Amino acid sequence: MVNIRRAKPEDLEDIYRIECSSFSTPWSKKSIILEIENNQLAYYYVVEDFFQVVGYGGFWKIGEEAHIGNIAIEPESRNQGYGKLLMKALVEEAKELGISDMTLEVRPSNLPALKLYADFDFYKAGVRKGYYTDTKEDGWILWKEIK
Repeated sequence: MVNIRRAKPEDLEDIYRIECSSFSTPWSKKSIILEIENNQLAYYYVVEDFFQVVGYGGFWKIGEEAHIGNIAIEPESRNQGYGKLLMKALVEEAKELGISDMTLEVRPSNLPALKLYADFDFYKAGVRKGYYTDTKEDGWILWKEIK
């Protein structure tokens, strides 16, 4: 039974576990809790399967735009459709909030993420040279119009 719901402070340990297993420079626990509890612009969600958090993602609402911060599925739960379900929920939430466009940065080497974003009609709108501080890899700026 898969469920997508708004992230709560009680999800911190699960989100942090997924964050650490998904990114080479993970956010700190403090950063995650500040996003969930204190950031009035942030909309973060978790995807659960049988009440176990298997992924999370979210965006900041800035005017009529949504800037996606992170989307991550725990390694052992990837390629099962959770990312698509989560992205669909984020797009639907953006529509309900009156958002007209979504944007994000992604590593060009992150092929699974690029495929997911392409499935949701994101397109490459620019490049941030050396964006990722850990590897100096560029960040591709992807954009999507909400219809």
